[in-house]
Amino acid sequence: MNIFVFLDKYDIKYENKALIEQAFTHSSYVNEHKASKGDNERLEFMGDAVLQIWISDKLFKMQPPLSEGKMTTKRANLVCEKALASYVREFGLNKYLKLGAGEEKTGGRNRDSVIADMFEALIGAVYIDSGMASADKLLDLIISPHIHNYENEDEIDYKTKLQEYVQSDSRKSIVYEIESVSGPSNSPEFTFIVKIDGLVYGKGSGHSKKEAQKAAAKNALEKMVK
Repeated sequence: MNIFVFLDKYDIKYENKALIEQAFTHSSYVNEHKASKGDNERLEFMGDAVLQIWISDKLFKMQPPLSEGKMTTKRANLVCEKALASYVREFGLNKYLKLGAGEEKTGGRNRDSVIADMFEALIGAVYIDSGMASADKLLDLIISPHIHNYENEDEIDYKTKLQEYVQSDSRKSIVYEIESVSGPSNSPEFTFIVKIDGLVYGKGSGHSKKEAQKAAAKNALEKMVK
């Protein structure tokens, strides 16, 4: 199956096949195939703008009305790199990516940053080619099922929850320490431990220090509330 079979399946209109294919063309592919007509970076720019206004409109119209702060948080969680990459994997859209040999070898086809950019480029291409109605149909299919998920894992501040859990004893101190860094320089994985009064209570990993600390706090909380 190719991307056009996917679009046809969900009745998402398109006319310019070359533009749609460009949305899936990574710069590494263009570098190795000089005859290629261009990568997806400009389309990604357009897609990001379309995505922001689309999700803002959806959140603004929700009932009961959300506060400005809740809309901001919800939008950030719904359109962050990690979330966009998860949508791509859910529908298997990353299998249509055109990557250079080096990028393919180092795991680019499943890298959050690469496939999130690809998704934004697809949004941009559909919008430019067929207008907002088609872009809306694409986004409604892929993102709308997640909008009402108020228990989004990304919205839970485990570091604050851990602080609140132990704050009854003001003498207790919480310290996050980095244990290791692994993986390639362009996609490192950090591992942190969290100590309470010098004792290790939790451990977690992530592709950013913030994500790893959050995972460590969650791990500590799960152990403490059993």
